[in-house]
This record gives sequence, C-alpha cells and structure tokens, in this order.
Amino acid sequence: MIKVKKLNFTPTEHEREKASNSYLMSLVGIIVGLPIPIVNLICTLIFFFANRKSTYFVKWHCTQALISQFILLIVNNIAFWWTISIIIDFNNISNAYFAYLLVLVIFNITEFVMTVYSAIETRKGVQVEWWIYGSLTNLILSPKNEKDII
Repeated sequence: MIKVKKLNFTPTEHEREKASNSYLMSLVGIIVGLPIPIVNLICTLIFFFANRKSTYFVKWHCTQALISQFILLIVNNIAFWWTISIIIDFNNISNAYFAYLLVLVIFNITEFVMTVYSAIETRKGVQVEWWIYGSLTNLILSPKNEKDII
C-alpha cells in the first residue's frame, strides 16, 4: 500500500520537517474533530495553502495528505448520512450497513497507520508514496514544472 521511492536530491532539514508536519496536521485534525470529519480536511487544507509556494518535496507531501483526507471525508460522510437516514427512519438497518461500517473502520485504521508511518519516514527524508494517492499526486504536481527540483 505504500511505496518508498529514492529521491534524486536530499531534502533539507526544514523541508523534511514541513513535509512531515503535513501528515501530522491531519492527525491533529482527527484528534480535535473526531465527530466532525470535515475538520481533518480543513486542517490539512489550511496547511496546504500555507505551504503552496514551498519546495516541490513539501508541496508533494502536502498534496498527498490533502488527497487522502478528501477521500476519507467522502467515505466517512457516506456512513454519517446513512446513519442519519436510519435514525430519522428513512432506511432500515441492514447487513449492507454493518458491512459498510466494518469497511469504514478498517479504512480509517489503515489511513491512521499509513499517516503515522508517512510522517515518520518523511521526517527522515524518505519519499513515501501511498497506493493510488501517490499516483494522483504525481498527476497533479509535475516535477517538470518545478524549478526547485534538480
């Protein structure tokens, strides 16, 4: 699920710290806004905009963290609104609902572990690319357009 990639350059201490903080920002969002899933996305989005003019390494990890939080928001919102519809009696509790909740819990735990792992490895200067999210980030941020990558 996570691919470690060798970099053509060595990120500076400051770049590694900022890139690692992009993942930590989403964890802080989880701690603060656990019942409200959009808080994670807002925290990561604020950090992304604060670092949008930073180096390619920092922007790349901010973008990957932002994409992961956006997907997490969608998945959690489906469960949230499905639960609300059950509460106000539009739907009945079904096996599909419990199956989705089980997948949701596994997805959230996996996301949390991958975020912690990425924060630790990025702080060491290692390029960590998540499955699907890393490819999406590469599509969004092209290193050919960046002046600061050599």
